[in-house]
Amino acid sequence: MKQALIATIVLGALLIGFQTSAGVLAQFRTVFGEMDVELFDQDKPATVANFIRYVESGSYTNMFAHRLNPDFVLQGGGFYVANRGAANQGIASIPTFAAITNEYSVGRRFSNIYGTLAMARVGGVTNSATSQWFFNLTNNAFLDNADGGFTVFGRVVRGTNVLNKFRTFRPNRATNTIVNIGGALSELPVLRTNLTYNDLIYIDVSLLRLEVQRVQAGREISWNSVSNIVNYVEFTTALPPAWQTLVATNGG
Repeated sequence: MKQALIATIVLGALLIGFQTSAGVLAQFRTVFGEMDVELFDQDKPATVANFIRYVESGSYTNMFAHRLNPDFVLQGGGFYVANRGAANQGIASIPTFAAITNEYSVGRRFSNIYGTLAMARVGGVTNSATSQWFFNLTNNAFLDNADGGFTVFGRVVRGTNVLNKFRTFRPNRATNTIVNIGGALSELPVLRTNLTYNDLIYIDVSLLRLEVQRVQAGREISWNSVSNIVNYVEFTTALPPAWQTLVATNGG
């Protein structure tokens, strides 16, 4: 798999003549490919910190997307497969930490439009978000005014083609379909209707913190490397972008 730094963010930081931080990036890896997501840690600090806590605690290990409405959202963070691959494997709820305060109106306000990442919560209960999140698959701006607003805390900056793949799912098809197995899994996306544990849409999430700072010889890029994955630093000097590889390494 390819772990890529988002070069537009790197370039913007390089143009600044002092030490700066490009914030936190999250990579969502699926069977269809990878999505790189910029997290709005400066504007939604508690929400991003909460998400990072779940990632770093391993709570999202063997997590799968449990809800898909192709004309609305792709949702995860609620369930995982315990003892995956073993004879006693089974679906379990992700243990949650305390609910967080809704930050829709904190910092800049981001609308629930296509490609954004937002916190899911209990309907009608504003401050109830815990582990679950969703990607907006269309313009869902009506969520901005629902019970204090659904907090958008990130956006896809690379991999919208992967996100678009989920918009092609339809119920009652043999492959890439949506099934109803009851309760919170009434809109479960699966690869095939034979519905084994291998047919779930697993989502692996890792974090990448990127920083650019001035050194004597120029500027230095640093980041927390993802283990066992080649890290690519790419850059562009034009818009629309024409990406070039600066370095490929499995180190930091």
